Amino acid sequence: MDKRSKIALYIIGAVIVFMMIAEIAKPKALNWRNSYSAADKIPLGCFVLFNELETFSEGDVLVSKQSVYEYLKDQEFSEPMSLMLINNQVSFDNEESNSLMKFVEDGNTVFISSNYFYGNVLDTLNVSVQKQYTNIYRKEADNKFTSPSLQANNRIYKDVIENSFFESIDTLRTTVLGTLTTKNEDEIDETYPNLIKVDVGDNNGQFILHTNPFAFTNYHLLDDKEDYAATVLSYLPKQQIIWDNNYKSGRKVITSPLRYILDNTALKWAFYISMFGLILFVIFRGKRTQRIIPVIKKLDNATVDFTRTIGELYYQYGDFSNIINKKIQYFLEFIRTSYYLETNQFNSGFIDKLAAKSSNTKEDTKTLVDYIVFLKSKTNHTEQELIELNKKIEHFKRT
Repeated sequence: MDKRSKIALYIIGAVIVFMMIAEIAKPKALNWRNSYSAADKIPLGCFVLFNELETFSEGDVLVSKQSVYEYLKDQEFSEPMSLMLINNQVSFDNEESNSLMKFVEDGNTVFISSNYFYGNVLDTLNVSVQKQYTNIYRKEADNKFTSPSLQANNRIYKDVIENSFFESIDTLRTTVLGTLTTKNEDEIDETYPNLIKVDVGDNNGQFILHTNPFAFTNYHLLDDKEDYAATVLSYLPKQQIIWDNNYKSGRKVITSPLRYILDNTALKWAFYISMFGLILFVIFRGKRTQRIIPVIKKLDNATVDFTRTIGELYYQYGDFSNIINKKIQYFLEFIRTSYYLETNQFNSGFIDKLAAKSSNTKEDTKTLVDYIVFLKSKTNHTEQELIELNKKIEHFKRT
């Protein structure tokens, strides 16, 4: 990689690191998600309400993290209880609706505050809920109590509100406790019930239904509207409260390890940094590198070993004649290839030429040639003759 490419990579890496630092250091955006969870301190959470709920409860506040059906089927209550459900929307299936109705018929109280109600419960109570769709922007709503002694706790909600109300109720067993007043498209005031009590059964069981769950969020409780929420809850009988933490828009649901990591800020950035480091590792380690050059050993001179082995074989068997003949042939071949002389006749001319080219004396050369002629004339040879021939040839070559 050349110098310019390295500089470009360093600049890109520095920019990425700077962006990550800026992302971590920037102020966290305010979360306006509908939560209603007791653990959330965001504007639309219920952290403040849950921590103040013991004021309205006879004993510790119980927490349900299951559906109404699952929670109530495993409980036996010796004293009347109040079940609180607060969320942007509340929906019950048939089993949940039946469990809820039986719970109230046994003399307990159910408090529901929601913009939307779904399930058989509303049909059983002959209640229907309607939402105001007059325009895109929510109009301010005057939330009032019907009791003259509670008028001081009326509040006007100008923002962070959805105006829902009860379109129809069963007047024979329903008591209107509060109303909602807003202006319609013609700017005329319209008033509808938004807080009602419905009596059920012969054991003093009751539903208290409310259509403004925003009143119980952190945002409004800390905005001088806590008296309205406290007055609504004052209609609950003084008995132990069960806080629902299951029917919540902000209920934390972890469906995979990766979602758990991404939901946690520290783990999320650790994951991002690990991925970034892995990518850099692949980029820099993925480039072509020089392959290791293997060490090639020098080939052994097998000819010498072979010759030595063959010579020892002949020597062990005492075949001196064969060895002498092979040495003579090899020496004559040496003369032919080294001095370019014919070896057919060993006359005086051959001896003179060989002595001159080999830098040996004529006497030594003649002695070697005569000894070769002598050996060639014999059929059987002795070990001493082989040794003598080898000495004369070695002496000749050393000169």
